[in-house]
Amino acid sequence: MALMPVDDALARILVGAAPRGEPEMLPLNQCFDRVLARDLAALRTHPPFEASAMDGYAVRAADAVAGARLRLQGESAAGHGYEGKLEPCSAIRIFTGAPVPAGADAVLIQEMTERLDDGTVRINEEAVPGRHIRKAGVDFETGKVGLEAGRLLDAGAITFAAAMNHAILPIARRPKVAVLATGDELRLPGESLGPDQIIASNTFGVAALAHGAGAEVIDLGIAADRLEALNTALDSAIAQDADVLVTIGGASVGDHDLVQKAMLARGMALDFWKIAMRPGKPLMSGRLGGMHVIGLPGNPASSLVCAHLFLEPLVTRLAGRPDPQRFQKAILANELPENDQRQDYLRGDLQVTDKGLIATPMARQDSSLMKVFSDARCLIIRPPFAPAAKAGSVCDVLVLRP
Repeated sequence: MALMPVDDALARILVGAAPRGEPEMLPLNQCFDRVLARDLAALRTHPPFEASAMDGYAVRAADAVAGARLRLQGESAAGHGYEGKLEPCSAIRIFTGAPVPAGADAVLIQEMTERLDDGTVRINEEAVPGRHIRKAGVDFETGKVGLEAGRLLDAGAITFAAAMNHAILPIARRPKVAVLATGDELRLPGESLGPDQIIASNTFGVAALAHGAGAEVIDLGIAADRLEALNTALDSAIAQDADVLVTIGGASVGDHDLVQKAMLARGMALDFWKIAMRPGKPLMSGRLGGMHVIGLPGNPASSLVCAHLFLEPLVTRLAGRPDPQRFQKAILANELPENDQRQDYLRGDLQVTDKGLIATPMARQDSSLMKVFSDARCLIIRPPFAPAAKAGSVCDVLVLRP
């Protein structure tokens, strides 16, 4: 099977990817960083009345000319509006957010007035009709859509939803991503290790990436290199209604690489296997019924590079979340040789300077090196057959962390 270009592989993985199922109805305090599933219209008008934008006096502009003295008629406070009507040549003490009394057409801020001992208010600057008055509905009106479906709910959006009088919101459900590590050599962190065993570290990074993209993660643990163990794990993923099954390792065709064989035996439609990229060539993609299947390579850097490039965009689409916009332009800090037919993703440092982002490839690029990936701030992208690049030339990077 020919090596597939990275962009083609991603496009095929994302075909038909969208949130599925009915929205969850969640209380406001559980909606932060979730995605709104339906348009949200206001259940009330805000402000529901003409309101004062300042502390001062509600007046009739025709009466409030410089030097005039107006009789203090009463008070309007937030939650305790003045019930009567403003009379001619009078003023009503008013506070921010309070209803503007009937008959008033302006608010004079208190700094432009002087309260006198005889119960009158002296006007030091004339009032302007409409000044410092918030019109009813100036913010939003009943029945008008305030938040559109697909909005990622940040603090501002949740505040707005509450102001529109919504206590419960329709939220796109989190896609379920089942993560399975494979291999006789693997043990969990903290377990005793034999002389030929290693820690199953990739699982945790891949799960964290899926969670950050909006997934509910199902940990399927570690499956031994036996078809029975793989089938048991697959049964668990299906029983838990996983949207995506991610396997780590074992997707090649060696004597001990049984993942692809097990999936095909269960009816997986294999879309592609092997991508023209480095690291991460042996990536597998397919569908088993309605479940996406992604087989990641076992080497840590290969696994995480593929997870960033393919799993994160898939989960983002399934969760209805906006694209995280990780791709940026940067300036190469040093020369790079010409590239071959595979697209390279070089682990690199990334610094912000007055000239822009500066990307520096790490000295070591072996796909088994975990500390290098942990230290990296970006992946420097080298297209297939790219000519030698000079220091100072522009390159594309995938930003891993700020």
